[in-house]
Amino acid sequence: MKILHIETSSKNCSVAISDGEEILCLCEEVSDNYKQSESLHSFVEWALEGAEISLKDLDAISLGKGPGSYTGLRIGAASAKGFCYGLKLPLIAINSLDSMVEEYVNQGFELIIPLIDARRMEVYTAFFDGTSGEMIKETEAKILDENSFSELADKKVLFIGDGAKKFQDLLSSFGGAGGGLPNAEFKSDIYPSAKGLIKKSVEKFNQKDFEDTAYFEPFYLKDFQGIKKVDRIKKS
Repeated sequence: MKILHIETSSKNCSVAISDGEEILCLCEEVSDNYKQSESLHSFVEWALEGAEISLKDLDAISLGKGPGSYTGLRIGAASAKGFCYGLKLPLIAINSLDSMVEEYVNQGFELIIPLIDARRMEVYTAFFDGTSGEMIKETEAKILDENSFSELADKKVLFIGDGAKKFQDLLSSFGGAGGGLPNAEFKSDIYPSAKGLIKKSVEKFNQKDFEDTAYFEPFYLKDFQGIKKVDRIKKS
């Protein structure tokens, strides 16, 4: 089966093509300016070209459904649904945190915990088993403080994602690089990626576990918070 994978929930705009669990092509770029609206369709074209297939060869569309950037998720979902409608293909949705953990499974960690920056001191997070890679604690929005994850002090934990540095810096300010988590390691240059959607997408395809394209909405986790417009009163 050939699947187009789209992941736009973070600063990483990422597109992949797979045949079964084999990755045929990956196009992605991390940008502080969130270039999904500019880059996504170009990346799709390049990925198809690199995989030497066309849109008509696809069997499904896979999407990283969030949590993450509200705008990024809207762009990714709109594109994925457009491809599904136009090509009459099923839609597969995967938690974006799932796409981050696969390469760190069976690397000696008891837990793998993605931390996606959600602004200020908040992160999106979930717990994954370090051996199986399965999610064992559901996704949540968590406000970090010096006592966060203190219940894991005796466990070997890997924190990954752009929120990991925020958390590491916070712990450092309260005494040492690990703070109250002496067995923890941190990797902050990890983002949700389309290549991390492949394995679970294949599983869902084989199970015919598809979304209702018409009613599908991304996993925002939190309501959109825009910038409040302030009316200025001119003084005469």
